[in-house]
Amino acid sequence: MSEKKSKETAYYAGCDIGSTTGKTVILNDAGKVVTSAIIPSTIDPEVTAKEVLAQAIQQLSEITDMKELNFIVGTGYGRIELSFANKNISEITCHAVGAHYVDPLIRTVIDIGGQDCKAIALGEDGKVIDFVMNDKCAAGTGRFFEAISRAFQMNLKDFSQLSLDSTKPIPISSQCSVFAESEVISLISQRRKPADIAAGVQLSVAKRLLTLARRIGIRERLTVTGGCAKNFGLIKALKEGINIEVVELSFDAQIIGALGAAILARKR
Repeated sequence: MSEKKSKETAYYAGCDIGSTTGKTVILNDAGKVVTSAIIPSTIDPEVTAKEVLAQAIQQLSEITDMKELNFIVGTGYGRIELSFANKNISEITCHAVGAHYVDPLIRTVIDIGGQDCKAIALGEDGKVIDFVMNDKCAAGTGRFFEAISRAFQMNLKDFSQLSLDSTKPIPISSQCSVFAESEVISLISQRRKPADIAAGVQLSVAKRLLTLARRIGIRERLTVTGGCAKNFGLIKALKEGINIEVVELSFDAQIIGALGAAILARKR
């Protein structure tokens, strides 16, 4: 995604450090995305941030070090650990800004992270009107889907497709992620159809997410951000569970938070 730049070009970075992945987006002074990167998180948020920035910068010809970036905004759960960032901003704000930038008509954002999920209501200007967060239970987060995909002995990509072949979803009754995983393992051992079990998981999570979103009042044009937006089975279940359009963004949903942070960096 890199291109040749004049030496006068300024660069601005957003760094979204989550519990499972580190993401970065770099903009030029015209507000164009010139490069981005995603890597697995290390145990040290600052190390993750430096590594993902270095990977993104490698794709540029005009700069070779993050010290040459004009402004850096950190976001995500690890943002306060980024000593080199010029500013840190809540991921709620950054996801709202990023989603609005990609589609100004978005009014509801469901952000599914590695260890929490959030529902965010946006105004016409993209500013946050209201939000609600679930950070008390892992059910419906990236960590939950990782555990469930392991139970199926699949990677996340294959699991995200599995439920699309379901003809009769099997309800998953457990609300706790630990018990839900045990319930799934039990159903697999009973030789129930894997696609139907997976569909039951996706429907269960979709219901939890919609319940969360209804607490802020779901408004027209809803989108999902975060890595779980790439879970096709979950997006299908959300679409079936609501009468509002679920928009799939034209930009990588996993780096919407980093994009929002980069936009805010440029505004600074």
